[in-house]
Amino acid sequence: MSKFILSAFADEIDPDLKVQMDVLEQHDIRYIEMRGVYGKNLVQYSLEEVKEIKKQLDDRGFKISAIGSPIGKIGILDDFEPHLELFKHTIEIAKILETDYIRMFSFYIPKGDDPAKYRDEVIRRWEEFIKAAEGTGLTLLHENEKGIYGDTAERCLDLLKTLDCDYVKLTFDPANFVQCDVETYPHAFNLLKSYIAYMHIKDALYSNHSVVPSGYGDGKVKEILTELYQMGYEGFLSIEPHLGNFVGFSELEQGIVDPNMPEGGPKQFGIAANALKKILSQIERRE
Repeated sequence: MSKFILSAFADEIDPDLKVQMDVLEQHDIRYIEMRGVYGKNLVQYSLEEVKEIKKQLDDRGFKISAIGSPIGKIGILDDFEPHLELFKHTIEIAKILETDYIRMFSFYIPKGDDPAKYRDEVIRRWEEFIKAAEGTGLTLLHENEKGIYGDTAERCLDLLKTLDCDYVKLTFDPANFVQCDVETYPHAFNLLKSYIAYMHIKDALYSNHSVVPSGYGDGKVKEILTELYQMGYEGFLSIEPHLGNFVGFSELEQGIVDPNMPEGGPKQFGIAANALKKILSQIERRE
């Protein structure tokens, strides 16, 4: 049976690491997909500064599920060499933080252009990433993101098949597929399920592409997690709330958030976390 491990983008709770850990503890989550801390992207810190962050995590018993890096989140026409150096720095950060995963992207395509025009350059750049990570034991996780080469299921599959690398896998983000008007399930999931090594948990609506709590949108989060559960998936479900502007139902009437929780990041995180836990309890009850 499956072994889902909950993690989170804690920078959406608060910039301060202590506050992040305080809130995650309240939700029994002990892993962080670290993207930003103290208002700065993790990959912008020196290795000495990262060692200090690691000490703070160790002192509280927290671990890093993945580096939520911005690698590959530049234009395909932008200068690649400085970005490759940043990736090499990110590898060293991952080693210090003792994580196996770096979340990455496949470059923004100029608006209105055919992504196929840039395919070879995307592949070439990713081959450089693969070469730099060889022998590290790290897994490079490509995330489907709107506007990059790998924003549709077909192009994600093309990238993964072409690279054909044991340590290049997929972070599957249902909301991002919805925002690209891609059918998440069964279409995208069935195309990509053999490559999924990590899940981002957020949902969205096709109608206006807004992000909503899991199970309240069109991302088929429950169906995807049910199938992963039945497949015996072992890995992280990383909560990425993105609920800053979420309206549309009364959280309190739905009973998924503590009315005493402060406004802002902690409250929005509580909505997202409890929506996921509700889905997981439904999946487990079916067994």
